[in-house]
Amino acid sequence: MTSAHPPLDAIFWNTMTGPHAPFASGSGGARRYAAGFSPIIAFADNDRPDFAALAQVCAPGETFYCEGWQGECPDGWRIDGETTMFRMVWNAKVATADHAPGAVALGPEHVDAAVALATLCRPGPFGPRTIELGDYYGEVEDGRLIAMAGQRMRVPGYTEISGVCTHPDAQGRRLARRLMHKLIHQQMLLGELPFLHVMRANVAAHDFYKRMGFEDYLESTVRVLTRLA
Repeated sequence: MTSAHPPLDAIFWNTMTGPHAPFASGSGGARRYAAGFSPIIAFADNDRPDFAALAQVCAPGETFYCEGWQGECPDGWRIDGETTMFRMVWNAKVATADHAPGAVALGPEHVDAAVALATLCRPGPFGPRTIELGDYYGEVEDGRLIAMAGQRMRVPGYTEISGVCTHPDAQGRRLARRLMHKLIHQQMLLGELPFLHVMRANVAAHDFYKRMGFEDYLESTVRVLTRLA
């Protein structure tokens, strides 16, 4: 069967060897986001992962997320966890308005607050420089960041919505939904198709994204692995 969205089939590799190459390091058949960005690695061929090349740019003790690789763990690495995630694409009408006109564009002054919120809400791999990968917006109340969402992976025609968080104290106010609609509106005005990732175990978020207008595109393996000494 022909893939409906070929660039998304290997989105991590395509991003780090394409638009995000300046933010990645590695050679041969392996790439990683540079330290400080989202701790993610990717291989050109998940059936023949180039761990030799990857080891050259990973320090002992560093932990990463890897999508799509299911082979045996080589010497020098440890698998700390395994699950699956859904890659979902937008399949609804064009967002016709900015649903969060008062949202704050996150910048260097918001790094600590963004990392703290991501640490609390655990939306996925997030680092102090992640907000440099795209447009990130937040809702700030009484000087406190209470919700955020932004853009991470991208290839021509597709942009990922990522880092979606709402502080537990601010749940139920549709803050994340409005921030996501703001991003969807911006992306579709540029002719880009929004997509996102959600772990299989996060049933509530998966159902929420479906109600918004996203549909499952594929489900793939995700492993958490650590470089050993």
